[in-house]
Amino acid sequence: MPILESPFARLDLIRQPEQANEPLQAFDAADEYLLSHLHEQGLAAGDRVLVLNDAFGALASSLAGRAVVTSSGDSYLGQLALRKNLARNGLAEDGVTFVPASEMAQGPFDWVLVRVPKTLALLEEQLIRLHGQLAPGVRVVAAGMIKHLPRAAGDLLERYIGPVQAALAVKKARLLFATPEAKPAPTSPYPSAYRLDQPPLTLINHANVFCRDGLDIGTRAFLPHLPRALGHLHVADLGCGNGVLGIAYALGNPQAELTLVDESYMAVQSAQANWHAALGERPADVRAGDGLAEQPAQSLDLVLCNPPFHQQQVVGDFLAWRMFQQARAALVKGGELWIVGNRHLGYHQKLKRLFGGVEQVGATPKFVILRATKG
Repeated sequence: MPILESPFARLDLIRQPEQANEPLQAFDAADEYLLSHLHEQGLAAGDRVLVLNDAFGALASSLAGRAVVTSSGDSYLGQLALRKNLARNGLAEDGVTFVPASEMAQGPFDWVLVRVPKTLALLEEQLIRLHGQLAPGVRVVAAGMIKHLPRAAGDLLERYIGPVQAALAVKKARLLFATPEAKPAPTSPYPSAYRLDQPPLTLINHANVFCRDGLDIGTRAFLPHLPRALGHLHVADLGCGNGVLGIAYALGNPQAELTLVDESYMAVQSAQANWHAALGERPADVRAGDGLAEQPAQSLDLVLCNPPFHQQQVVGDFLAWRMFQQARAALVKGGELWIVGNRHLGYHQKLKRLFGGVEQVGATPKFVILRATKG
């Protein structure tokens, strides 16, 4: 297991979710570069540090106990990794305060350390929220691997913080230094909203929601084929995003009990608002989580899922396969998992390995809708 060695600590770090023979490490050269810079600049024990988008807690764990550290991000798995990595390295869990991206981190902060996220809308919202939260003399430093560091990230830093200077590249990583200057309070363009014709819904989407500006084409293919089973069923929308699949199903089945779960706090925040707008006070369990890991075994009759095919910048079907396994464990015998997926991903064969029967219930030129029944 690769060890993160920095001037602050020597840490054994893991990613989340864990997998056997993990090919990827929980930190990169941008984390190492940022920590070296912090040490050179003389981080003080009383400094208040805000860390944004620390994927698996590498930065916050390195600084725990050496400053007053707040970590904020939009990933439940990221928070889980932070907690596990603190414990794994004998560090106190209360050495870092975690604030979900759906909430506001309270300053003032002496340092803001930003790992530039894949979704620039999330970065924009985070920078907007820094207004009024920066201490005099604050230092704002963004970091990323060059291949994942678009010019637009620097433009956002300049717009909301101040002039930006780029450091020389080290091990294909780069730092961006933003010098704060007085600016009027910005107005956030988030959340955004779009309208669906069928079912007739207005869906709001916070900054980090997948396909924030319009319904994604996979969900569009899925909606006409949603199961029409009626009755008192326990149903989960797994990886719910803004909640559209679960809400559409609930509108067609007034007796169903719904669970909507996503690892993005902003997705859950969006889904909660959309559920209340569409269904009023009808109860539902809308939560951030590691998929169905916390769902009791054999507690669901139906699972709806439009599975993800990436985690941050890493593309693959590892998360989808894990969600299928979680769904099987959570379903009663005879329960069904309904998914939509790109044809080329071959989910039909994967599902056959887990479930007794798999049937195609719909298709478009790009997508298939599959029903897998637990034997």
